[in-house]
Amino acid sequence: MKKKTKGQLIVLSGPSGVGKSTVISELLSERKDIYFSVSFTTRSPRVGEEDGVNYNFVSRERFEAMIANNELLEYAQYVGNYYGTSLKLIQDHLEAGTDVLLDIEVQGAAKVRAKCPDAVFIFIVPPSFEELSRRLHARNTDGEEVIRGRLQKAREEYREIPNYDYLVVNDKVSEAAAEIIAILTAEGCRTKNRMNLIEGV
Repeated sequence: MKKKTKGQLIVLSGPSGVGKSTVISELLSERKDIYFSVSFTTRSPRVGEEDGVNYNFVSRERFEAMIANNELLEYAQYVGNYYGTSLKLIQDHLEAGTDVLLDIEVQGAAKVRAKCPDAVFIFIVPPSFEELSRRLHARNTDGEEVIRGRLQKAREEYREIPNYDYLVVNDKVSEAAAEIIAILTAEGCRTKNRMNLIEGV
C-alpha cells in the first residue's frame, strides 16, 4: 500500500486530571507511527517530568521571543503559564506523511482549528464530574484552592465540547485509547485521504 502523502494532525484536549497523559502513553504504545508533539511551557517541571519528554521547559523570555518570531502554531496562557506548539516541527512531520498528535487545551485548540481545519479534534472526559474531582484530589500535587480552580476551568472547557469532532470517555485507559485508534482508522479511510491509492486508474 502506498505511503500517504500527508500526515493527519490530531488534537486532543480535556480537563486537567482526566488522564490525558496516561491515555496518550497507551495510544503511543499501540501506534508507533504517531509523532507526539512535545509542547513548550514556562511552568516548572512536576516530580518525575523530564525536559524534552513531557514538555520542553523554557523561560518566559524565551517563550515570548518564540511568539515574536512566529515560531508557534498556537500558544495560550493557562493558570499563569504559557504553553505552545512549534510550527516547524509539526509541518516537517506532516509533510513527511507522519500523523502528529497534539495535547493542548481548548484555547490552543481553537487557534489550531482556525489554521488547520482538516485536523481531527478529540475531547476526553471522565465518566463523571465527581470522578474528575476525585482524580484531582488523588494526585496530591495541588492544594484545595488550586483544585477548585481546576474544576471551575473544567466547567468552562466543557462548553467548548460541541466544537470537537469526537468525545471519548476515559473510564478505562485501554478502552479510551482503543476508541482513539478506531477514530484514527476511520479518518484514514476517508476518501480524500485515500485518493493517492487510485491514481492512474
